[in-house]
Amino acid sequence: MNAFAPSWPLRIAIALAAAGLAALISVYGAFWFLDDAFYDQHLAAWTYPPDDDVVIVAIDDQSLSELGQWPWPRDLHAELLERLAHAGVHGVAMDLLFTEPDRNGVAHDDRLAEAMRYNGRVALPVLAAAPSQNGLPVEVLPTPILADAAATLGHTDIELDAEGAARGLYLRAGLGEARWPALALATISLDPAYARRPLPGLRSPDAAQGSPYLWTRDHYVRIRYAGPPGSFAQVSYADVVAGRVPAELLHGRWVVVGVTAAGLAPPFLTPMSGELRMPGAEYQANVMEMLLHGRAIVPLAPLWQGVLTGSIVFLVALCLLAPVFPRALLLASAAALATLAASIFLLRLGNLWFAPATAVVAIVLCYLAWMVGHLRHWRRQAHLDTLTRLANRRRFDHVLERELGSARRTHMPLTLALIDVDHFKAYNDAEGHRAGDRVLRQVARLIAAHARRPRDLAARFGGDEFAIVLPDTSAEGAAQVAEAVLADMRALNLRHGDGLGGAKVSLSIGIHTCVPGPRTRERTLFDAADAALYRAKENGRNGYVATQAFDVE
Repeated sequence: MNAFAPSWPLRIAIALAAAGLAALISVYGAFWFLDDAFYDQHLAAWTYPPDDDVVIVAIDDQSLSELGQWPWPRDLHAELLERLAHAGVHGVAMDLLFTEPDRNGVAHDDRLAEAMRYNGRVALPVLAAAPSQNGLPVEVLPTPILADAAATLGHTDIELDAEGAARGLYLRAGLGEARWPALALATISLDPAYARRPLPGLRSPDAAQGSPYLWTRDHYVRIRYAGPPGSFAQVSYADVVAGRVPAELLHGRWVVVGVTAAGLAPPFLTPMSGELRMPGAEYQANVMEMLLHGRAIVPLAPLWQGVLTGSIVFLVALCLLAPVFPRALLLASAAALATLAASIFLLRLGNLWFAPATAVVAIVLCYLAWMVGHLRHWRRQAHLDTLTRLANRRRFDHVLERELGSARRTHMPLTLALIDVDHFKAYNDAEGHRAGDRVLRQVARLIAAHARRPRDLAARFGGDEFAIVLPDTSAEGAAQVAEAVLADMRALNLRHGDGLGGAKVSLSIGIHTCVPGPRTRERTLFDAADAALYRAKENGRNGYVATQAFDVE
């Protein structure tokens, strides 16, 4: 059984307090680094083979070698788009910036715009950028001629977390209003069947009323990556332009055109790549594949994150405090594992992300608090007499030794009173052991009532024998305590036998007060108090005898 068991109202209050604190911490994501570590470990083992409906046309080292230094004339991009149109691709996400006119002349822009209209399914990126270091962001769109020719525009705002990793993105974003879909979303939304699907993601409460000067985001999802870099099919840009890629390989597929060559565009850290970074083109391919097949991972809303975390912690804390759960370590371990399993279950079966770290940390802290409470309780129990709830002999010996040392240093008087219950055996034999136990508890409460000061100690050290240690107490003060104890005992008027003629239960008290010297020992003080008790019994009981000594050697 659980010995440390507060009342039910107190248990519920403690459990609610722990749950509320855990819910608040969970909502604010204080343990995000633990959540991300757990998420990354699981996601790295949860790969899947792409369904071959997305292909990357890579501006790779081979393309740079064959087609020359970057940037290329835009009529080269026009040729690429025409070949992709002839191959019958579903759509093209051009993950390339065309924010300024072609340096080789406007004719190249016209040629690219014509090819984009001919293809009819090309998405171009919108970039959020600040013109100066502390300036407000602006939307950077393609040049007007290319923006008009594109079938759609999409933002390329890649969300990097505190560690610089791309774990998620906002499916919609824009200046003042989240009107631009993500580039991959904008591309596949060219298919009317996909455009009719409800948009997943965690909604932002500020998205509908954002400041017209701030970049506003909405519909946050975590990215379900297919695998580490290199998981998607890639063809070289140069090979497509040169006609070396069969049209059947591209037919009916979604195409991401982007840079994979080192040094042209920064790659990103992902949960799948470890130290190996992923090019932006493959990042867009992962997003596109994820959205096409409904694999987007949606974090729980803060309210539900807090409710679920708080509920778990409330149940665990309540169970730890209940006496019916004696194996607290097993309970806490099972609850922590179940929380992690629930997070994985929601992730795998529902594409929902429940961050479990706060709940697990709270469970561990609840168990540690339970352990501290029990250790303190067991420590108190080890020094308590179970029948009377007074200090036991072990505690008595420890306190007497401590107070004797203190009295030696301060040269203050120390008093020990030994108390016996007179006629207790006769009472016990006549009235029974239960009645005898009641008498001992009554006597204990009576004695404890006169050990009022913080350092006073009332103890039971065996049978019907009690003691009071009274530090800094003179013989006169000890006598007053003894007289008060005897008066209260007489007021109880405990008798055994027939009626008023039965024998009366009383107390005999032996008191010894000393100012101990360097050679005074606990046994010296105890023997002197015991001798006084013996004399009190010889004097007819129901009284006390007090002795004192100073600087005993």
